[in-house]
Amino acid sequence: MTAQQTPGRQAPEERAPGRRAPVQAVIFDWGGTLTPWHSVDHAALWRDVCALHFATELAERNATAIRAAERELWLAAERDHRSATLDHVFQRAGVAPDEAFLASYAAAWEPHTLTDPGARALFLWLRAAGIRVGVLSNTMWPRSAHEQIFLRDRVLDLIDGAVYSSEIDWTKPHPEAFRAAMAAVGVSDPAGCVFVGDRPYDDVYGAKRAGMRAVLVPNSEVPAYPAAEPDAVIAGLADLAPLIEAWQAADGWRGGERDGQQRADGGPWPGAIRQIN
Repeated sequence: MTAQQTPGRQAPEERAPGRRAPVQAVIFDWGGTLTPWHSVDHAALWRDVCALHFATELAERNATAIRAAERELWLAAERDHRSATLDHVFQRAGVAPDEAFLASYAAAWEPHTLTDPGARALFLWLRAAGIRVGVLSNTMWPRSAHEQIFLRDRVLDLIDGAVYSSEIDWTKPHPEAFRAAMAAVGVSDPAGCVFVGDRPYDDVYGAKRAGMRAVLVPNSEVPAYPAAEPDAVIAGLADLAPLIEAWQAADGWRGGERDGQQRADGGPWPGAIRQIN
């Protein structure tokens, strides 16, 4: 398993019975959560990319084969929670892409990958509060593709750890995917983690089963899952900081400390949290 990891794994904190752990890390889904939701016509995207690199008849045939392979692998991931990569897609489709083809594919996706404009401010707030920032994404893309997006949108340096399912054996909602994300941000107690995502099954059900709190950012086109019971539902990322402040206050975590306990990294807490009564 490959994961970007932050040194200094945190042990579970002592807490009174009935008190939830302080929030030590917030881990985000990527598509539809850190990127604002909108529909993408995958079949049309593949046709457009293939049209740039193949003769008309071959372009249509290759686009159809690639999209079919992609759908089959995503369906297998939903059924078995096993990961796949773009290489697997192309192998199954019988298409050998060159660097120019992959560059065209990345360019076609660029308008669909823009990070939420509020993400940077939220990440800064979380880090100022001593809360680690993570990403866990079901994706066939390599780490380098995601890091280029985060670098472009000026948030890469604010992410403490990231796990992409293309690098591990499992996809969400398998517990091992969430454990990998915890390891990547250096937190060992799932009760100290909050997962934020837009998919009731993958993100909410999966996070809760792993022992985390779960926050749902609902999108109308994502299927419901009756067993998914989020701890909170928010309209967008702008609502997350007030929610975490409210949770910390309700659980008696005053500026990251309670009964003399200090914030994990020993740093100062922002005034908005320190002033909790």
